[in-house]
This record gives sequence, C-alpha cells and structure tokens, in this order.
Amino acid sequence: MSRRLPITLLLAFCTFCTMNAQFRDSRIGSVFNQNLNAPPGAEANQAASDTTGAETDTLQGFSFKQMVRGYFGKDTLKPGYLLLGSVIVPGASQAYNKQYWKIPLTYAGIGSGITCGILANRKYQQTGLSKYKTIRTISYIGAGAVYWGQLLDGIVNFKTDIKSPVPAKSTIYSALLPGLGQACNGDWWKIPIWYGGFAACGYFYHTNDMQYQRFRYIYNMDSTKPGSGYTGNITATQAEWYRDTYRRYRDYSIIAFILVYALNVIDANVFAHMADFDVSDNIAALEMAPAVITPIMPELQRRNPAQFAAVGLNMKLNF
Repeated sequence: MSRRLPITLLLAFCTFCTMNAQFRDSRIGSVFNQNLNAPPGAEANQAASDTTGAETDTLQGFSFKQMVRGYFGKDTLKPGYLLLGSVIVPGASQAYNKQYWKIPLTYAGIGSGITCGILANRKYQQTGLSKYKTIRTISYIGAGAVYWGQLLDGIVNFKTDIKSPVPAKSTIYSALLPGLGQACNGDWWKIPIWYGGFAACGYFYHTNDMQYQRFRYIYNMDSTKPGSGYTGNITATQAEWYRDTYRRYRDYSIIAFILVYALNVIDANVFAHMADFDVSDNIAALEMAPAVITPIMPELQRRNPAQFAAVGLNMKLNF
C-alpha cells in the first residue's frame, strides 16, 4: 500500500501536466496566429477566447439538456444519447424514429413477461414444482429480450446522413450484439473469430466450474473423517487446494470473456473510423515541385520582404 500511493500520485500529476500542456498549446497557437495589425488588447481577448473554446471542447462530456433537446428535435441527437434515452425510458427511440406503433408492443412484451414471472414465482413458492420455476425463468428472460430488442431496434432505425459506417452506431451494434458492428463495417470474416473466442471462454468456464464443484464436494464431505462415505485417495488438504485452483481458473475464464467482449466493441469502433482511410495503390508517393515558401505569419513578410522571402522545393508525401 505504501508503494501504490506515490505511484498513483505520480500518474495523476503526469495526467494533469499532459492536460495542462494541451491547453497551453492551444493558447500558444492562438497567440501565434494572431493579427499583428489588431488594436492593443485584441490579442489577449482573442487568446482568451480561443483558450476558452479549447477548454470547452476538451471538457465537453455528457449533457442531459442536449439529450432532451435532441429528442424534441431542437438539437442534433447523437446515437449514444438515443441509446441512453431508450435505456431510461423504453420506447423513447421508437418515438424519436416516429415508429409509434412499436411502443405499445414494447410495453406489452415487457409487462407481460414480468407479470408472468411474478405469478409463476408465487406458484413455485407455494407448490415447489420445478415447472413453475422454469416458467418464471423463461418469463423474465422474455421480458429482458423485449427490452434488449427495443434498444437494438432504435439504433438500427436511427437515420444518419453519412453513408459510410458511423463509428458510434458500429460501437453500439457490437455492444448490444457482438459481431453486428463488424457486419456493419463489412468485416464479416471477423465474426467467427469473436464467437470462437466466446465459445472458448465458455468451454473453459464450464470445465473449470465442474472441477471446482467436484473438489468442493470432496472437501465438504471431510474426507479425513471416518464414516463420511468418501472412499477416494484425495485428502481434505488436497481437495481444498484443487478447489481454490479451479475456482481461480473459472474466474479467469470470466475475465477472458469480458476482455473478448470489450475487444469486439473496440474493434468495431476503430475500423469504423478507418472506413475512409486511403488504401489506394498510390499510397506511397513523393511529389516535388518548385514553390515559394510562404511564412507562417505573412505580416512579417510585409514588414521585411527581403528577409522573409524564400524559394524552395515543395514536397508532398502520401503514406
């Protein structure tokens, strides 16, 4: 614990310095591009304005007001806000997409699933019959499926002006249904890879859980106690070691499943951003031509043309 605190403080300090450097760079850029012929005091005002804008853009995050305005058509509604609205109020995305006939179906499906689950649970508690337990489970799963379906339906029917894959939509697709974002990006060949990863994680979870249950049962029987009914050669100490080991491996399988899921979402987002990336045959080309080098601040050239006038080669590199 004594080592973690200094490291945490150091990382926090580095992060603060990085953010401060970004703001400082934006201020330097605004001052560097200022107009030298402006009246006194205008430079400071312009720099302050640019700095404020940079800070506002950098620190801009979630805005509940913007989400509400977007749903009422008074502002641009982002796909993330559309999804969040449907999470809070089921059917909100259907209302925004003007598919009002889906809203009663959504609430009917969710309500009937929850109601049937509650009634089946009461019957199960009264009678103890396993069939009511099964009905309860299926009813709750059905209600959850309807809720999940209205989230996916809302983002699928959300219209955008961009024809190429929209990173936000691809990300939400893969978050709601792994592989759907890759299908939206046109990377169909990746879908078997991701589901193969999920299947492998599920297999190792099931195998390790079976072994964990086995050795837990042996340990709970107290194999060192005479007359316990256990006739194997595994002692209680060994059973405890194997039980803890397989439980740890089972937990690792859960963590691996979460990592595969997260990488699936990240992959959909990254390759949606790269949809417009230039991959033509002329990707590595160098063009050179004579050109007059224009100074960054033309005002200096006007004051002293002989000093700042320059002729050279203009190089253009595509990579």
